[in-house]
Amino acid sequence: MNIVDLDKARDLLLSGEVVAIPTETVYGLGGWINSDEGLRKIFSTKERPFFDPLIVHIDGIESAKKLSSDWTQIHDVLAKACWPGPLTLIAKKNDSVSPLITSGLDSVGLRCPRHEKTLELLKSIPGGVAAPSANKFGKTSPTQSQHVYQEFGDAVAIIEGGASDIGIESTVAGVVNGRVEIFRPGFYTAQKLKEILKEAGLNVEVVYAESPVAPGQLKHHYMPKIPLVITGPEFSWAKNQTEIEKELHKTFKKPAIWLLPENPSIASRELYQKMREFDEQGFDIILTPFLPNHSGEEWLGIWNRLEKAKTLSLARK
Repeated sequence: MNIVDLDKARDLLLSGEVVAIPTETVYGLGGWINSDEGLRKIFSTKERPFFDPLIVHIDGIESAKKLSSDWTQIHDVLAKACWPGPLTLIAKKNDSVSPLITSGLDSVGLRCPRHEKTLELLKSIPGGVAAPSANKFGKTSPTQSQHVYQEFGDAVAIIEGGASDIGIESTVAGVVNGRVEIFRPGFYTAQKLKEILKEAGLNVEVVYAESPVAPGQLKHHYMPKIPLVITGPEFSWAKNQTEIEKELHKTFKKPAIWLLPENPSIASRELYQKMREFDEQGFDIILTPFLPNHSGEEWLGIWNRLEKAKTLSLARK
């Protein structure tokens, strides 16, 4: 693997190259925000369409304010409570932010990641580093350096940072007409953000919504190399398990039935790792059933990723 230290990573970024950076969510493919060459290389390396905006990783609130033209009290309260951490805040951008980052939109996603090495790197990079997940577009996100290597080989330099603690991408939230809208669910739930704001004396509505300002909004994303089939809450797995298992073994040589852990934090951490492992172990399909204990806000981010990664869902039965 093309593992580099922080000094080398800094030199590469400032010269217009891309570098894979570790974070607590997933590994990102970083490019310096002041280098159009580096930004374009993110898109070409990932084979990512230019209409999908990038998240800018910065070292703290003051750096975020320098990229925003409308940093509100709500932004400030949430950033102080959640940064460094798995929350991306959408804010109005200023003229210093390249349209390559924002896909031509007037807003930018900002995040201060919780990883010691990447935070140290960001302190040495003027402006910040744009970084979507370090994988081919639409495919399973990487949570270890080995996953990045499997995607790009030695073509991409990697900062070794161990396994990601959280394992799925950050919550993405913005301020719209005085309320907080969550565009991509993740570690921070609506209830948690509402509590943070309330503790700061702000009675702000927090809701889930969809918007093109957040990455990962396409119907298919995070997909493993082998088919992934899921069942929803309306499908009684206990009632139909035996029948489904028989049908799987009739059609597939080596089907995997993947029961998610009961703890959503563990399920989140294992999600992308397990998708890759099933393929590496020679399975030819993954079936993941929804179980009754897989409900609640803490599971929204996990099921959001599974819904987008799926090949199909089993019909109501």
